[in-house]
This record gives sequence, C-alpha cells and structure tokens, in this order.
Amino acid sequence: MTDAPEQVPRTVDSESPTLFVVYGGRVTDPTGERFVDLTTLDIRGIFDSYAAAFSAWRGASQQHVDNAFIKYVIKRLG
Repeated sequence: MTDAPEQVPRTVDSESPTLFVVYGGRVTDPTGERFVDLTTLDIRGIFDSYAAAFSAWRGASQQHVDNAFIKYVIKRLG
C-alpha cells in the first residue's frame, strides 16, 4: 500500500483580490464546455466579486435562453 501525497491547500494572498471571468459562445455539446470556435468567444469581463460575475453571467445567459448551444460560464482566476 502506498501513501498518497498530502494535499497542500492553496492559500489566497490577502493582498491580491480573487477575480472571476465570464465568457461564452457556441458549444459542441450543451452539457459540456467545449467551444466551437475560440476566436469568437464573447468575453463579458473580469470581475472582482462572484456576485458581479454572476450578474454578468445571468444577463448574457438570458439573452440566449432559447439556444441550448450557446453557453456562458464563470471561471475563477488564480
């Protein structure tokens, strides 16, 4: 039996803010996040709070609610 390496938690530097990016576009499969063409991604912006990113995600997603192949996501940076 081998020992699994200990998981070292990542620490967030209190000096640097947590940032979130919101982007979207046409996906190959509505259940995934593989975009058809990365050159046509709609980047809504980088936000300093999840709440602000969520608001941008919701607005973008609601514009395309009738098209299952257009997807927007929120990703934490850093």
